[in-house]
Amino acid sequence: MKEILKIALMQSDLVWENPKQNLENFSKKINDISEAVDLIVLPEMFTTGFTMNAKDVAEPMDGKTVKWMQSMASKLKTAIVGSIVVVEENNYYNRLLFVEPSGVVQHYDKRHTFTLVGEDKIYTAGAEKLIIDYKGWKICPLICYDLRFPVWARNTQDYDVLLYVANWPKPRVSAWDALLKARAIENMSYCLGVNRVGMDGVNSEYSGHSAAYDVLGNIITSIEPGQEQTQLVILEKRHIKAYRNKLKFLDDRDAFTLK
Repeated sequence: MKEILKIALMQSDLVWENPKQNLENFSKKINDISEAVDLIVLPEMFTTGFTMNAKDVAEPMDGKTVKWMQSMASKLKTAIVGSIVVVEENNYYNRLLFVEPSGVVQHYDKRHTFTLVGEDKIYTAGAEKLIIDYKGWKICPLICYDLRFPVWARNTQDYDVLLYVANWPKPRVSAWDALLKARAIENMSYCLGVNRVGMDGVNSEYSGHSAAYDVLGNIITSIEPGQEQTQLVILEKRHIKAYRNKLKFLDDRDAFTLK
């Protein structure tokens, strides 16, 4: 088990519906990371932007992007996480992929599809939460709109890190800031969010605000709004243990059954 986890948060612009160009761009950004890290976090739909044209860009699980993630993870001896459009048995998914250096791939399908733009009509919603055990750290990865639903994120599995990848638009970014902080506080976990920047193909603007919060809701790193930048953050197990032992708030959480 590692007592320290070093993570690269990669706030980036995305080329609309162009997986080839986005993979080339991310290859360069990843290769430019100057020190060893344990995990690289990419935005939601990092090969396409937040598109509803699933049939034009979807890939199978043995497609080019998964192979690219496995290759980069193996080469740099780091895990890589982000979501892409996946097709499986004639269904489309906004699927988060967590790829370890060994090539093992775990996935999470976005539970809360964004009805405001009809994501629910194109993509099949997921039904299962994923808790990843990586280097002795328990990580709960979620996607964008999931951030608005605290019951789904509730820390009943004693995870250490809550992680969101997103395409969260600029007009509502104040909610992004507030909810990332709230999820950290109520779950007594680190909470990380990686959001894109730039304009997409349907004229939605994104300002980033990628950030990491500690278990008390203190911001420990953030990326300048609107800028493409990779920011490193170090998470410490002792921080979680110290405050969970001192402030036993999770012991008083309400029991519930999710339907």
